[in-house]
Amino acid sequence: MSRQKTVTPSASGLAASITATKTRGLPPVHLWNPPFCGDLDMRIARDGTWFYEGTPIGRPGLVKLFSSVLKKEGDAYFLVTPVEKVGITVDDAPFVAVDFDVQGAGADQTLTFQTQVEDRATASADLPITVLRDPGTGEPSPYVRVRANLDALIDRKSFYRLVDLGAHHDGWFGVWSKGTFFPIIPSAELL
Repeated sequence: MSRQKTVTPSASGLAASITATKTRGLPPVHLWNPPFCGDLDMRIARDGTWFYEGTPIGRPGLVKLFSSVLKKEGDAYFLVTPVEKVGITVDDAPFVAVDFDVQGAGADQTLTFQTQVEDRATASADLPITVLRDPGTGEPSPYVRVRANLDALIDRKSFYRLVDLGAHHDGWFGVWSKGTFFPIIPSAELL
């Protein structure tokens, strides 16, 4: 789908607009539907690095600010404020889960993930863990839902820790969190 560019948005103008509307916690981006203002030359790489005009954004606070107004509509990603919406590029998932905490064990276990921008999400039926596999290589790509249709790629070290917590259930090997079982791979493939 081609989007019509109506103005030339800038990262500094968007940051000022976000700061002006910032409240405690995450802003209610799901309630905002401003007009589309064009695409911004901003990209989130698979490793979670944010780029503006081809250069990594080196200020973690600025990345965290932009991530707080990230919204996904269909397959497209936008940064939104109450008055503007700009398109950005996301290579894979907008976040990377860099660590997680475990409470309990087995079906009573709770897994709480932390992203590179310090978001925290507890895996549950509403915030599921999914594992996609490359059809050619079988290589897994694990994700956890962080918020409102936005996922985090679970980094390799965290995925290995998840596998260590795994159990077999209904023909699948996977993990439990908040009473929900999240399949990783069919048990038969592990034999």
